[in-house]
Amino acid sequence: MTRATPIDVWDIASYDRELREDLDVHAEDIRNFMDTSRRHWLEREASDHTMPYSENPYSGIFMAISDHVGRLMGERTIRAWHYTRMTDAEVAALRRDGVHLSTMDSLRARLAAQVAAGTFDAATAERLLAGSPFHHDILGSRANKFWMVSHPHESDDSGVELLLESWGGEAVYFWQRDPELQALLRTIGRPRVLEFAVPMIKTWSSSAAGAAVIAAYGRSLGCRYDSKMFDLYAHQPLGAECRLAVHSDGDTNFAGLGRTYPASYRCNYGDS
Repeated sequence: MTRATPIDVWDIASYDRELREDLDVHAEDIRNFMDTSRRHWLEREASDHTMPYSENPYSGIFMAISDHVGRLMGERTIRAWHYTRMTDAEVAALRRDGVHLSTMDSLRARLAAQVAAGTFDAATAERLLAGSPFHHDILGSRANKFWMVSHPHESDDSGVELLLESWGGEAVYFWQRDPELQALLRTIGRPRVLEFAVPMIKTWSSSAAGAAVIAAYGRSLGCRYDSKMFDLYAHQPLGAECRLAVHSDGDTNFAGLGRTYPASYRCNYGDS
């Protein structure tokens, strides 16, 4: 049974009691693995890099803990973030209907809605459709997916900057090379950051969520360890009940997103 209350994988204060108690049981093994990994890394950095990589004697137990916590996360819901550019009408539809998975049909519908709104004409819609990566989605990286990220980013982060800058998402702008169309896409809508409560059962990312949870817990123990930030996608629609918040450019808190974290958070390699 999925727990409905979302947790932030990067904030141990948001973990439910069962998850926290389970991590506490394994605290010593987690600390031993992370501290040993850190020591091995420092030793190698101080060396001439010709020696073989050291084996971490705690790897076996740490892998078992990771598998276990990954299974626990499969029963939980996490808060995830989606960076995009949307019109006010699209935001209203999101609030009403939630989000659907990205498909060629959904892209056609979005383009048709902009034609109906007078944003551009049908010929322009056809040009945008013709340039979509959906026509060559060989690895299936876009179709029937809704992509998010596990940790909030600053709005000027290079990883999300283009998503906020151009309307339509990667399905529209990613392969677009026409300067006229590129300029048009930058005028439609406003930058938005969407928060969702994502049941892990609707993703294939339970293991990644478990790794991020263990990383945050280890940092709370004083370990220096990577945050294990990850991208994830929903393979099922997220209804309106999954929408937590919509942050729009111009809102008072938009510029602060991803810049401040609670005191319980530890960044990748330190306390700040």
